[in-house]
Amino acid sequence: MSQLCLVTGANGHLGNTLVRALLDQGYRVRAGVRDVNDWAAFEGLDCERVYAELLDEAAMLEALNGVDLLFQVAAVFKHWARHPHAEIIEPNVEGTRRVLQAAAKAGVKRVVYVSSVAAIGQNGQALDEEHWNDEDENAYYASKILSEQMAWRTAQALNLWMVSVLPSAMIGPNAAKLTDTMKFVDSVWRRQMPLDPGFHFNFVDVRDVALGMILAAEKGRSGQRYILANERSSSLAQIIDAANVVSPGYRPPPPAPKWLLVAVACIQERWAGLTGRPAQLLLSQVRMFHGVKQEYAITKARTELGFRPRAPEVALQSTFICLGQRSTHRYEALSLRPVQKGN
Repeated sequence: MSQLCLVTGANGHLGNTLVRALLDQGYRVRAGVRDVNDWAAFEGLDCERVYAELLDEAAMLEALNGVDLLFQVAAVFKHWARHPHAEIIEPNVEGTRRVLQAAAKAGVKRVVYVSSVAAIGQNGQALDEEHWNDEDENAYYASKILSEQMAWRTAQALNLWMVSVLPSAMIGPNAAKLTDTMKFVDSVWRRQMPLDPGFHFNFVDVRDVALGMILAAEKGRSGQRYILANERSSSLAQIIDAANVVSPGYRPPPPAPKWLLVAVACIQERWAGLTGRPAQLLLSQVRMFHGVKQEYAITKARTELGFRPRAPEVALQSTFICLGQRSTHRYEALSLRPVQKGN
């Protein structure tokens, strides 16, 4: 009988893609979600759905009953919050501790923990798994650093077999709701980028990350980190080149000077503080990303796991096709709505 896997955050972009990849490879899958009544992401999938809330110990123990392999994917993924420590950092760090404690109690044999290249950082050089980021101003980045460090401390204390995987900016299919990364690419697709912010993101296809996670479970060495990314990043001009392959006619916008980005970020952060609506650009993002390439050395994942990601331009082209289909389906759904007649 095949191994039973629990995937937390199974209705998210990576989680749902991982569920599909595991089923394709013959694993038995238990999909952990916070809303068991949300069927949309699991239509046609032969998997069990269970309630799994990281901070609910009883629920996690029940969800982990009989599980051989835990893929810990669930996490808060947002860069801005009115109360960043309470809304982003604390849930990610404490959730990590509790889910690993539950895994140890349930007798789980292996854990694949999803961290992020945010825990490694970026400085324009090809960073590897030995590098740790020291970012403390961006709440999401800080949460990923602290959460992975908590994961290693907990796994060591409980003698858990664990590897961590560190994906870069994930794009591709199976995004029922667009992540911040997918929203950025979607804004390019919709020609909503009036200026080039000078950001260079390291894009990786979410399907390659999912396969990399399965390889990490099968071939990884306990106690090791594995970067699941591409070796080079993409400028906005390169993103637009990929969009033009799918649908010609995109033109690169003019570059935005850093002072303008700082000014926009200041205004957006203040407005977000007043209204509670998330800021689309943060001062920490301008500092971290403007003019800095996200480059990573993935030799370890290539040699030990057999990780072979699609080239970034291929991943981007595939994503633009998905976004185009998504827009078409949305338009068709709207056009099929019954016309409301006046009385």
